[in-house]
Amino acid sequence: MESFLSPTDVEHLATVMDEVLASAGTHRFDRDRVSTMHEIPGLTAAEAKAVYEPTGRIEIAELPPSVTAILDRATNCAMPTIRRAMPSVTALRPWTYVEYRTGQHITPHADGIALDPHTWPRQVGGIGVPIRHADVGGDFYVETTGAAEIWASTDVTDAAGYATGMSLIHDGADNSSAWFRDLPRTRWTVRPRLGDAIIYGSQLTHGTEPATYGRACKFISWLLAER
Repeated sequence: MESFLSPTDVEHLATVMDEVLASAGTHRFDRDRVSTMHEIPGLTAAEAKAVYEPTGRIEIAELPPSVTAILDRATNCAMPTIRRAMPSVTALRPWTYVEYRTGQHITPHADGIALDPHTWPRQVGGIGVPIRHADVGGDFYVETTGAAEIWASTDVTDAAGYATGMSLIHDGADNSSAWFRDLPRTRWTVRPRLGDAIIYGSQLTHGTEPATYGRACKFISWLLAER
């Protein structure tokens, strides 16, 4: 979605987040951070971080009010367009700031329809809005495959809101699973304009290329379908 944020918004958000990092210290949100938004059943938070962000990344979940105000305003303006493409979407989760510096990236994975595809609310999509591109690398990508192994089940007809024959992504669709690492996939890489939003389904594999030089900075959230 083009122009989710205006150039003025992008400049202001980049300035505020630079001030947050300068004040609190980069290591607090990167090297010294023990929490992660990612979970892998059977693994600790540290082990999940090693799978998803093997060389680290900056992750800030508690954003300044001036930042959330801009993002919330942009979300409200964009919601009719989002719902035109994804009519089940009713809300967004709180925003998170992430940043990738030299050598940092997020490994390929699929979020799945969290938290439980049979209950409400359902996390049906993701959204990312870049406010700074790395000079080289750091680009977002999605991956597609025709392999049947990516799908685990079509047995969701007893759950309201799904079309007959709906399939669910296989659990463990991340680099912790050998079957996923070996799965043939085609990668589609994109570098949108700053302030544009990339919106993708929760059952789509995605990740970022390593930042080779410079910083890749963005805000991310997830799209919810409520009962």
